[in-house]
Order: sequence, then structure tokens, then C-alpha cells
Amino acid sequence: MEIRLEEDNITELHKASENGCMVTLDRLIQKDPHIIDKISLTPFNETPLHISALLGHVDFTRALLALKPQLAMDLDFHKRCPLHLASANGHVEIVHALLRANEDACLVCDQDGRTPLHYAAMRGNIEVVKALIFAKRDLTRVVFDGGETVLHLCVKYNQLETLKLLVEPVKDDGEFLNSKDHDGGNTVLHIAVMLKQIEIVKFLLSVSKVKEGTNALNWMGFTALDVLEHSPKDFKRFTLQNILTDAGVERANNQNNLPPSSATTIDHHESGKPTQLSKQRSSQFLYLTHKGNWIEEMRGALMVVATVITTITYQPTLSPPGGVWQDEKNSSESNACRNTTCKAGTLVLAYGGYEDMFLKFLFCNSIAFTASLSVIFLLISGVPLKNKFFMGILTLAMCTTLTFLGLTYVLAFLLLIPEEIEQKNRFEVLLPIGVLACLILLVLLIHTIRFLYWLVCKICKSIFTCAKTLIHTIRFLYWLVCKICKSIFTCAKTLIC
Repeated sequence: MEIRLEEDNITELHKASENGCMVTLDRLIQKDPHIIDKISLTPFNETPLHISALLGHVDFTRALLALKPQLAMDLDFHKRCPLHLASANGHVEIVHALLRANEDACLVCDQDGRTPLHYAAMRGNIEVVKALIFAKRDLTRVVFDGGETVLHLCVKYNQLETLKLLVEPVKDDGEFLNSKDHDGGNTVLHIAVMLKQIEIVKFLLSVSKVKEGTNALNWMGFTALDVLEHSPKDFKRFTLQNILTDAGVERANNQNNLPPSSATTIDHHESGKPTQLSKQRSSQFLYLTHKGNWIEEMRGALMVVATVITTITYQPTLSPPGGVWQDEKNSSESNACRNTTCKAGTLVLAYGGYEDMFLKFLFCNSIAFTASLSVIFLLISGVPLKNKFFMGILTLAMCTTLTFLGLTYVLAFLLLIPEEIEQKNRFEVLLPIGVLACLILLVLLIHTIRFLYWLVCKICKSIFTCAKTLIHTIRFLYWLVCKICKSIFTCAKTLIC
């Protein structure tokens, strides 16, 4: 009977902690002064202090701590102390009360290895973060099981102001600021770029020690710029690319391209930021270059488009413009069959003065059909489309397909339209032809400019290499002549002496 009464009292205490009812707490303590000490004997997963701290009942929490300060270190089912719950919910007064009871509570790690500071940082509770850091100065450096620091959590949960607060005391510790997690070896900059958090990236790059480690590699061998290249294309990606490039972040495959022998001969100014001229030249051709993996990403869409075009270009073979003769016709039955017999099943437009135009139509249609089949063959053959050679072939086949498909339409249009309508509406007839021609010329112009730019760069590079070789040769010859002259002078001096 007595045990049953104690259980009822403990249950009532838990309900009182949910409501923060001080009257019930005082009554239960008067009834049983040792009720707080009996909490650990109950089967509940959490203590009344956990509930009170979670729900923000300040007076109730202070009363429990006054009766038994050790409650501040009790753990619930998830190995969280009351300070974890109060920090996560931003109850600043309760956090101060718990820290006064036992400052070591802020060092307690739950089953995920997270301290109360981690939860406060995740929720952006800045005042709680300040209180916890004031209690334990080195709390920022605690790393939980995943290898993540509190800085990683700030970035993951997009808490910029909290991140600024936490970075300030450790801004000179480059090793900590650029530490990597155990999940993928990512630094805070890697994660910020991965999540496309522009403001956080700007802030991190403004910290000198973080900027020194911007080219750190994760376990996949990617820098922050490489991570960005593998993310979906949108406006944020373009903005971040400019920010990272301006900060001197490089791709992993560009960091060790320079041979050691020639690395020491580069002038100090050349190893720094790109010159203004190189930036201007790069920006001028930014939209004339393409990424090498765009075709690989669009493989499925290209397959659908090529199949549709193949179907369209195959259709004129079965149902040609103008149709076919249903019966045999001769010159007496039709004006189109002059000096010949039009056989049943043959093309109507193959007779009567339309032969040249129709042959051009068949030629363009056949080229479009063949080119679209080539695209399908390349896509299903499994060739590496990132290879420049195969990508060039596929691009050429696609451009050829679309160009001759447009010409096929124009020729079919001219074959079917009556001459009277063509004469009266010449502008409307020629408009689609002009638009198609302009589009083709624009594409050719862009590719020509790209080719000329590539050619000029190659020529300039060759000239620079030749000039550099010539300079080294002249220097060597000068050194050799000096050595010979010195040897001759030494021999002559020896003979004279």
C-alpha cells in the first residue's frame, strides 16, 4: 500500500513538472520530504527536472535544483541532461540556473555525442551559446562522434550569427577552423558550398585562417570549387563560383599541374591572384565555353529527341508530300505525266517539273534521318561522352540533324504551297527560311569564334614557349662563352707567369 502511494506521488510530481505547478510541488514535499531523492527509483525515462527544463518553467526548475542540485547531471533515455533540453529550446534563465548548479553539465554528451552547445548552435539560440561559452571556454572545440564540430552544425543548419559568435574566439586556430568531419572529410567551407549558403561562404572566406585552407581536399579529392561543380546548376551556383574564384579557390586537378622544376622560376607576382587582364579575357569568353559533362547529364533527353526526329524523318518515306499515284496515268490523263507513264505507287511530285525540288527534299530528309540515327547509335553504344572527340562527333551530328530537319520542312513547304500564294505572300514564305538561316549562321559564328580563340591561345602559348626556350638558350650560350673566356684567360695568365 505504501509503495503504491509513493508511485502515485511520483506520478503527480511529473504532472506538476509539466504544468510548472509550485503549489503541487510544495504539497508533495510536505507529504514526503524525500520524494525528490526517490525519483531515481522510478521507471520514468526522464526526471521532473528534464520536463521542467524542456517546457521552460523557471521557478519550478529552480525549486528542484535547490532541493537536489545533482538532478542537473541526471540523464534521460537518450543520455541527455536537462541542460541539453533547455539549450535546444532557448530557455536562457533555466540554462543559467543549471550552470550554477553544476557547470560540468555543459560537457555532457548525449548518445549522438552532442553537447548542449551543439543543440543551442543548431537552433540559433545565441544567448544560450554565450552563456555556455562563458561557463567553459574550450567548449567550442568539442567534437562529437561524426567528427563534426559545432561549426559544422552551424553551417548545416544555416546559423550565420551563431557561427560568427563561435568563430571569434578560435579565429587564429586554422587547424580547428579547417577540421574535417568523418562522414566525407569535408570542412565547413565544403559543406557551406554544398548547401549553397552564399552569406556563410562569404563570411568564412573573410576569416584569414579559413582562407588559407580553401584548397583543402575532402576524401573524394574535391576542393570546395569541385564540390560546387557537382551540384545542380542554378543562379546560386554561378554566384558562388565567382566568389570562390575571386578568393583563389582552385579545382583539385589544377593545383599540381606545374612541374617542380619550373615552379621555382615563376615570379612572385605570377603565383598570386589572376591579373585584371586575364580576368577580363576569361569573362569575355565565359558564355562561349561549355562544361564537358553537359551531354552526359542530358543523355536521356537526347535519346528521346533523337528518336522523335528519326520517326519524323522516316515518315516522309511512307507518306511523302503530295502522296503517290493510286493508278497508272499517262500524258492523256494527266499533265504531270508528259512523255511518260506515271506508275501506281510512285511519287506524285517526282513528275511534272518538281523533280529537282523533290530530290533536294529527299536529300535533306535522308541526311537528317542518318544524323539522328548516328546520335542514337552513339548514345546507346556506351562511348565516354566526356571524351572531347566523341563529344565533338555527337555535337556535330546533333547540329546536322537539326539543320537538315529545318531545311526539309522549308522544302516541303515550298513544294506544297501554290505558286499564286507564294507570289502574293513572299515575305511570309521567306520569313521562316531567313530565321533558320540566321540561327545556323549564329551557331557557326559562335563555333568559329571559339575555334579562333583556341587557335590564338595555342599560337600564343607556342610563341611564349619558343621565346622562353630561346632565352634559356641565349643564357646558356652566354654562360658557356664566359666559361671559355675565363678558361682562356686563366691559361694565358698561367703561361705568362
